[in-house]
Amino acid sequence: MQTKLKRDLYINGVWQKAEKYRLLTSPYSDEGIAEIPVASEKEIEMAIEAAYRAREKMAAMPAYERADILEKVVQLLKERQEEAARIIANEAAKPITAAREEVKRTIHTYKFAAEAAKRIYGETLPLDAAPGGQNRTAYTVKKPIGIIGAITPFNFPMNLVAHKVGPAIATGNTVVLKPASQTPLSSYFLADLFHEAGLPAGALNIITGSGKTVGDQLVGDQRIAAITFTGSPSVGIGIRNKAGLKRVTLELGSNSAVVIDQGVPIKKAVSRCVKGAFSFQGQVCISLQRIYVHEKIYEEFVEEFVKETEKLKVGNPLDEETDVSALISKRDVNRTLGWLKEAEEQGAEIRFGGKTKGNALLPTVVLNAKSFLKVSCEEVFAPIVVINKIASMEEAAREVNHSKYGLQAGVYTENIHTALKMADNLHVGGVLINDIPTFRVDHMPYGGVKESGTGREGIKYAMEEMLELKLVIFNQD
Repeated sequence: MQTKLKRDLYINGVWQKAEKYRLLTSPYSDEGIAEIPVASEKEIEMAIEAAYRAREKMAAMPAYERADILEKVVQLLKERQEEAARIIANEAAKPITAAREEVKRTIHTYKFAAEAAKRIYGETLPLDAAPGGQNRTAYTVKKPIGIIGAITPFNFPMNLVAHKVGPAIATGNTVVLKPASQTPLSSYFLADLFHEAGLPAGALNIITGSGKTVGDQLVGDQRIAAITFTGSPSVGIGIRNKAGLKRVTLELGSNSAVVIDQGVPIKKAVSRCVKGAFSFQGQVCISLQRIYVHEKIYEEFVEEFVKETEKLKVGNPLDEETDVSALISKRDVNRTLGWLKEAEEQGAEIRFGGKTKGNALLPTVVLNAKSFLKVSCEEVFAPIVVINKIASMEEAAREVNHSKYGLQAGVYTENIHTALKMADNLHVGGVLINDIPTFRVDHMPYGGVKESGTGREGIKYAMEEMLELKLVIFNQD
């Protein structure tokens, strides 16, 4: 299988040929897309060393210059939006309309980073509030911590990279980025933009290869000051255990839920729930996986939900009308089919879908699935949603919380007292009232509890983990 496109490693501001390459194929068609470098330990070391040498230059760069570079990236990405969207659609099988939305969000993310670069504040401290502190003036400043090791997933290959690279550049740090093996082209595309925008050599380095090889070397290297990772809980927990004193931000798994109370406008809720469950084939960290509906409106909700699901078009990600395309790998297709078989054997009903079309799993609606089934308690990361009946909102809260994950949850209710109580009782990082959990704008604090991770993203919040607080005291005696 031949392909014309070949990318190299991006190290120290230049494209570096690798010792070894592999073929990247389309999840949808299995056709070759590009030849991608597989970094060796030696090449990973080159990237880390380049970031280490560049760290002082980046730390000394004035805030307005860092902001200007990020603004130039924003402008360049605006000019090449369609090219960027097609890269995402090809390598991730993300429907082109969703890919365009990701590019728009990426533009906003770098814009937020550019603005935040100029708003890094310290404070003055009244030392005379304590005995012995008189005649002293104190203030704090925030300094970059050094090298950020960034490891990103396939599902938002451009925007989740921006959520790590944007804050790192804004704070004057350097970056060694390891994008997902299936979606490296988006990152290499962004390297071109940063290079053109004038980012100093070594400030951004991009290496592709084995997740274990690259990840272990980044986590184990003492020159790396922080690791920011988005991916599976098992890998994230392993990083946390090996990181020692490094700062670690982890955005991990979820099986996000929404609760539908009696009395809510059903059609409006259904429309949002269908979008939340099946956008990008359910391969979203906050994809809607569990729906708990009050028994008084359960049947009506299910009928309306299935009716809307039937309208979704499954097909080529480059087709403008496609809603659902291929899963990221054949392994994931087989995994999800196995989970659905388990659910049926345990008494659940597959009301719609449950079958494949090429490498795509049809949008699937499962009813009455027990909480211990994989389609309920694990992160399915596929176009599968479970709809169960509840008798009260108290029962719904127990069901939502009966999970090892806790990223975001949604509550539809017309009762303000119920809304406030649910917001207080749900053990998740974010509660959305009268909306689905599948909502994110790029400046809000985003992250979870339990096995959904630790720390928060959203430009301002990510930057806090990439800065050191330094205290300065003047003795005026």
